[in-house]
Amino acid sequence: MDVYEGGCRCGNLRIKASGRPLRVGICHCLDCRKHHGALFYAAAVFPDDRIEVSGEARGYVDRFFCPGCGSPVFARSGAEVEVHLGCLDAPDQLTPTYESWVTRREAWLPDFCGMTRFDQGRLADGLKA
Repeated sequence: MDVYEGGCRCGNLRIKASGRPLRVGICHCLDCRKHHGALFYAAAVFPDDRIEVSGEARGYVDRFFCPGCGSPVFARSGAEVEVHLGCLDAPDQLTPTYESWVTRREAWLPDFCGMTRFDQGRLADGLKA
């Protein structure tokens, strides 16, 4: 079984995901941009029952971060958990297959080859969660 481990910058908040993710994507929405302080962010989405969190996490609107160093680590949406790819211990484990909210995408960013693009969120474009 695949296992993905990661955590915050100071190491006090850790996350472990088991099995393959349901999906892996990039989001350009204003909420994600503001939360991460970046032009977009990438996450792997797992069912809640395949996630283990250790250490203290603080949340703001279903987004969780380390109260010590402030690093964002994961988000919750219903029965799913979005594990931020930037918090993973090892690079190149997962590759996004789609971009959402491309209407907010910076025009100067290069194309990411082979990705499905959604003008808004996946649900707004007719896909099930």
